[in-house]
Parts: sequence; C-alpha cells; structure tokens
Amino acid sequence: MTTTDDSLAADIDACCRLTGEFTLRSGQVSHEYFDKYLFEADPLLLGRVAREMVQLLPQDTELLGGLEMGGIPIATVISSITGTPGLFVRKAAKSYGTCKLAEGPDFAGKRVTLIEDVITTGGAVRDAVGALRAGGAIVEVVCCAIDRSPAGENPLADVGLEVRAVLTKADLDAVRQA
Repeated sequence: MTTTDDSLAADIDACCRLTGEFTLRSGQVSHEYFDKYLFEADPLLLGRVAREMVQLLPQDTELLGGLEMGGIPIATVISSITGTPGLFVRKAAKSYGTCKLAEGPDFAGKRVTLIEDVITTGGAVRDAVGALRAGGAIVEVVCCAIDRSPAGENPLADVGLEVRAVLTKADLDAVRQA
C-alpha cells in the first residue's frame, strides 16, 4: 500500500464494494461490484484520495489530465490542492462547438500526468495517451486511486506509461479479509 492514510483502504472498501449479481462490461456476471463513484461522490473520501495522490505526482507535472468521467473529480481536487492546472480528457472529441478531445489549456509540449479513478486493463487510459501524444503532449505517468490489474503487472507498459496507484485490489481485499 502506497498510502499514508492507514484507514483509507478500509473506508473505500466499506463504501464501494457491493454484493449481488452484476453484469460487467465484459459480459461476465460477478457477485461483487466495486462502485468507484461512491467514493468520488463523498467529499471527505475524495479529498483523502486526492491528498494521497498528490504524493504520487511527478515533480515536473505541468497539467493534470483527468480522464472522463471518474478521473475528472479527482483531478479537480488535486488541482485545487497543488495549483496545477487541469485538463479534462474526453473519451472522444466533441462533435460540436470546439470539437476538442481535451478541455482546458493547450497541452502541446506540456508534461501531462493522467489522473484516473480505477485501472484494470487500462483501455481508456491507452486511448487517451495515444490522442494526447498525437496532439504533442508528453505523457509518461498515470496516477490512479485504485489499480485493479494483477499484482506486479503494468497493463500500460505497451504504451510506455508508468502506473502509480494509491491503492491496489490486493490492498482492498486484505482489509476485507481482516
């Protein structure tokens, strides 16, 4: 666990782990579901996660790239704490108005640290990295609240991205078993 907040994993697990029957995005059925939006909607838990994530940011971060939708509230709180400008990254560019993929300041030539809530396979992050790099951003690190990928594996190594997580699935499972 990289967090300095000893009860954060237990509090997030208690808030977000649901039991029942859930169909996952993959089509698989699970008896357990992790509703990350429950911690993001709780201002106290969200603030605690953001304060922990601040410690994971690279020193040379120029912009915080909050990924739609779950990374945006975390990036906003981190921006408020650090004074680092935010960039709100869509899953796809708007088809109207400015037609932007990322809302906020120009990111060409800037060091953007991506902010995500949960990473499992990294699909949304992988798409965002490609688009931001194509627009001239320097993207090398993604910070997430929870890394649900298998222990010791970096699901984004193929795109040269370092994953820094506040908590892992193993951390959450450990507090559930305790």
